[in-house]
Amino acid sequence: MTISKDKVVQFHYRINDLDGNELESSFGQDPAAYLHGHNNMMVGIEKSLEGKTTGDEFSIELPPEETFGELVKNAEQRVSVKHLQGAKKWKPGMTAVVQTEKGAMEVTIVKMGKFMATVDTNHPLAGRTLKFDLKVEDVRDASQEELSHGHAHGVGGHHH
Repeated sequence: MTISKDKVVQFHYRINDLDGNELESSFGQDPAAYLHGHNNMMVGIEKSLEGKTTGDEFSIELPPEETFGELVKNAEQRVSVKHLQGAKKWKPGMTAVVQTEKGAMEVTIVKMGKFMATVDTNHPLAGRTLKFDLKVEDVRDASQEELSHGHAHGVGGHHH
């Protein structure tokens, strides 16, 4: 089955910087899943997967505007330390997760105080051209429930 609008796509990915350093990978874990054509995936990844089928493997370099976005200047905010998730003791340079009204957001610790932290709200990989190694694991028609919810369900997708 070919990847097109209203298909649920499961795929593995590896993200490398342009020097070949691996930054993140889903290989050895459950594949990522998304509903194609519903703005659930980075635009560059979705465009590169369009027309592919199960078993296809390829690599692609993508600019920041098609992945994690450009760096936003003055994107620092102060947040209560109790809202930082991911570690017990924080130091500048570490990444944390903060829950926002738009969902979970990855932030980078800039400065730590006893009760408050200054964080950079840019995604840690924002502003970088990155190389993605992709492998399509499965392509299927979306269920009516997935279409009405606007996202994939099950392994690698959203769970209700």
